[in-house]
Order: sequence, then C-alpha cells, then structure tokens
Amino acid sequence: MALSRRELMFYGATGLVSAVFPTGGVAKIQPALDGGPPLTSKADYIQWMQKNRGEAANFLGQRWDRFEQLIVHKDVWDDRNKRAYLLTPRERFVTKANIARAYEWHYLDIGYGVTITGPHTVARMTNSIDVRPGDKVLEIGTGSGYQSACLSYLTDKVYSIEIIKPLAARTRGIYDGLIADGYAEYQHISTHTGDGYYGLKEEAPFDRIIVTCGIDHIPPPLLQQLRPNGIMVIPVGPPGVQHVLKVTKKPAADGSFTVARSDIYQGGTLSFVPFTKLGQSGIVGTHNGD
Repeated sequence: MALSRRELMFYGATGLVSAVFPTGGVAKIQPALDGGPPLTSKADYIQWMQKNRGEAANFLGQRWDRFEQLIVHKDVWDDRNKRAYLLTPRERFVTKANIARAYEWHYLDIGYGVTITGPHTVARMTNSIDVRPGDKVLEIGTGSGYQSACLSYLTDKVYSIEIIKPLAARTRGIYDGLIADGYAEYQHISTHTGDGYYGLKEEAPFDRIIVTCGIDHIPPPLLQQLRPNGIMVIPVGPPGVQHVLKVTKKPAADGSFTVARSDIYQGGTLSFVPFTKLGQSGIVGTHNGD
C-alpha cells in the first residue's frame, strides 16, 4: 500500500499505528454533523474530507466503500450516525499488522487478548442507542478507542472504562495523539481504568450505556446508573452466542422501574470476547473493547 500525506510514515514499538504529518497537520476544526461531510457521493466525500480534515484519499475511499455496505445491511440509518462513521479514522485505531484491513467487515486483533469490533457491529450498536447532543454516554470496554471516537461526534460527554491497564494507557495515548493532530472532538472522551461491571458510579447517571463485551446477564450496577428512559446496548448470552440487546429503563410512578428488551439483530447471534471482571484473586476472563 502506498502511503501519502496523512498516512503512516512509521510505526511505534507497540505495533500501534503512529504517524508523522506535514506541518500544520489536520485542520483545527470540529465540523458540525449537520453540515458535513456530504453524503451525496464518494467523490464529494473525499474532496470534503481532504479539504477539511487533511486525510488521505485511499483510506477515505475504503471508509466510503464500507459505508455503502453499512447502508445496504441496514446497520446505520440516520444522518448523524452516518456522518459520525464517516468522520472517524478507523485506520488510526488498528495495529500495524492490520492497517490494510482496517475497513474489513470482521473484528481485528489489537493485542492483550482483545479486538476492535467490526464496523458493521459498531455502527448498528451505536445507532441503536440513539445518542442525542448533550447525552451522557458510558462505554464499557475502551479497547482500541474506536467506539468512543465514533460517539464523540454525537455528544460531548463520553466516558469510557477499560480494565486492562496497559491497554487503557495505550489507547489514551492514541487519543492524545489525535487531539494533537487536530481532532478536537476527542477531547470530550474521558477515559478511566477499572472494572466495568460496576460502571462509573462517580459520573452516573448516564443517558446511554454501550457494552462491547459479552456477558450472561445485565450487570445490576449498570442498570442502576442508567437514567430513567435511558438506553443500553449489551451482548448477552453464553460465550460465542450472544444476542445484542437494546435495554430501555422504564420508570414507574412509585419510583420503581421496569426493563424493556429488544434484540437489535432480531434473534441473530454474534461472538464477543467475554466480559472481564475483577475477582478476589485477580482478573477473570478477558475484555473486548472498541
């Protein structure tokens, strides 16, 4: 793959993508989602992104091609989420070994026994929680950082928690590098290291929660930290056979609440890396993340 302008010029020792950019880097902008990039054609999109974001045409072309498949498979359906996908440079969140595969359908290994979830799953889960400007969103499983990056184009209040300390530190470094390059929206991502099973009580309540790892039940602390009428998406089921549930917390007049569940894949199952939980003797399982 030929590398040009906003593409890789070297890779860090960790295997994560590092980049050197020409003087000035990406334009210091935070584009309004209702004003760009255009959704009219691949050529219009690439032209707008090169002018306003300084990104390279070959990755932009791959991103647009995958975008068309997201629409065909009905994994994204409103313009705000379409633009969030199109603005997020997925190639910056994969490893050196997978840079040429950044926009493939499938999940990719990012080390530490975890993966970056495929773009179709990320898009459908994100669109399903219907994030609105100003919503407070919690992600369980920071992983590569890609999921929170997408969310940051939908709201300026994104919180993400990761249990694997070196992975959390590495991903924080990716965000900081992107912020330095001009991706100002990633300043709205607050990263934390800890056990996601218990959520982030000090920042609760949340309007939306997105869980990027599989578990056999909905953690009670996450339900408690979800606002009334809040929405969570979470993969629930035995290992390798999870249903991705959309969970809505419905308040009652007496102060109690009920939980409404629906399956965003209408009964289809996916395989997610198991949820990590801290036990008395250490970490049990492994944590997926985006």
